[in-house]
Amino acid sequence: MKAFRFFFRFTKDQQKGIMVLFGLIIVFQIIYFILTSFDFASERKKSNEQNEWLAHQDEINALKEKTTTKDTIYPFNPNFITDYKGYILGLSTSQLDKLHAYRASGRFINSVSDFKQITGVHDTLLLKLEPYFKFGNKPLYYNNNTSSVKEYSRSRFASDSKAVKVIDINEAIEEDLIKVYGIGPYYAKEILKRRSVLGGFVSMDQMDDFSTLSAEAKSELKKYFSVSKIPEIEKINVNTASLLQLSRFPYFNKDIARSVITQRSMDGKIRKIDDLLEIQNFPVDKVKIIALYLEF
Repeated sequence: MKAFRFFFRFTKDQQKGIMVLFGLIIVFQIIYFILTSFDFASERKKSNEQNEWLAHQDEINALKEKTTTKDTIYPFNPNFITDYKGYILGLSTSQLDKLHAYRASGRFINSVSDFKQITGVHDTLLLKLEPYFKFGNKPLYYNNNTSSVKEYSRSRFASDSKAVKVIDINEAIEEDLIKVYGIGPYYAKEILKRRSVLGGFVSMDQMDDFSTLSAEAKSELKKYFSVSKIPEIEKINVNTASLLQLSRFPYFNKDIARSVITQRSMDGKIRKIDDLLEIQNFPVDKVKIIALYLEF
């Protein structure tokens, strides 16, 4: 008790202050202990999770190696670059359009300089692609089993015994069309879209309307597809159709549509397809096909 005698030397107010101070010290110590206990538990949990993660890291790395695809370029013929292939190689839409337009004329690219001149591709990309060019008049495919490059000379129909017979183009679906080499999902959808707009194809020569489609792809289409019978088409009456209806007809444009309306207003009535041949820029070479979609 002698040790606490000094405490009683203070006044009552001072004694109360000292007691409050000791109480606050004890409360803060309790709070500090609780907080540090939580932090320790949290750090311990994190440490356990990290150890568990590290234990599986080798397995994760192995899975990544299996699922990661390598950016590998296989040898290819630049004369037969599809839209998808061009996208993978890094070609722009305009460069692909130039290439397809050149090939649509029936000509082939035979050198690196030809490829650059026609597409306008940048030298940086050209240096990357040049080692993989294989020129010729036939496309290539990569054989994964033998790690070799061979010429592709047949459509996938040739290896599909169920699809050997010729299919009516007006009954074909996308899966049928993409079996033809050079007809990817893009062109398959374009062909089906054009068929829907027209109400059906009347001739396989209409495949020539797709100007960016390669000559080889068009030839393969005509080989494995046909128009077995002329479909029932809702024909356009050139004497009653509106400007909008005529403009939407795939073989006309707004200028031709206006000329049709002008001609029928001047002559009273257009009686036959030959009356339209006088219109400027009328697609005369397709007149026999166009006639099957019109009525007078």
